[in-house]
Amino acid sequence: MAVIDKDEFNEKIFTRINNLISEHGLIKEGELIALALSGGKDSVLTLHALKNYQDILDFDLVAIAVDEGIEGYRSHGVEAAISNAEDMGVKLHLKSFKEEEGFALDDIYENFKSACIPCGVFRRNILNKTAYEIGANKIATGHNLDDEIQSFLMSFARGDTIKFSKFGPELDVIHPKLVPRIKPLWNTPEKEVGMWAVLNDIDIHLEECPYSKLSLRAKIKGFLNDAEDRNTGVKRNIMKSFQQILTFDNDINTHLNECVICGEPTSSEICKACEIKRDIEGN
Repeated sequence: MAVIDKDEFNEKIFTRINNLISEHGLIKEGELIALALSGGKDSVLTLHALKNYQDILDFDLVAIAVDEGIEGYRSHGVEAAISNAEDMGVKLHLKSFKEEEGFALDDIYENFKSACIPCGVFRRNILNKTAYEIGANKIATGHNLDDEIQSFLMSFARGDTIKFSKFGPELDVIHPKLVPRIKPLWNTPEKEVGMWAVLNDIDIHLEECPYSKLSLRAKIKGFLNDAEDRNTGVKRNIMKSFQQILTFDNDINTHLNECVICGEPTSSEICKACEIKRDIEGN
């Protein structure tokens, strides 16, 4: 087994991230970037990458961590987020489902086929509201190449072509109250993110969410990993095909309204977060 040189590997991974940020103009001078920091390997690598990129470009960086309320699991991630933010000298805004929405994920997950449904909705909602309130220009997430392929195939399998507009390393501004997102790890494989954390002995949250095993994403992730083991390059080939699809002009309606209940951006009259809360209160 070949020995990996840590310095060479670090240079490779950070050069790729820097090039992606530069080529796509993900960050502009003077902007305030809010990083979604879960404490896991992807968001922590993104934290290090953006902190390093401040040597190249003058911009401000803060972090936002969201405690979904999963007993015996989430506290470890919050601790890792706090310690990494402190180590990197980045201010951290800590939010929770309990304080922001009035309940923890553990309190409501039984009302849904998958706990990932309400978790994703409320986490995105809290991230966006927090970023908007602090005046952030963009939200940076730790979505890696594997995440992007999984999300694409999930939307493809569901026939949800409207979601195609949400893919790519940067999302355009489509509503004044919806903070656009950037994905600095968009073309970085998950395997390399894990290697970076191990090689550099980074303090990260390693446990897998107990609710994730039954999700469609987990099944697609397993399928893709198995396919990659059998045929190296499958993930890259899917990504290339996916990028070609994104180059086609499509007339996808991304017009957003404001929720009649909470005022957050939504494609419907009532946003998904308020719709879920209404269903929960009705049970």
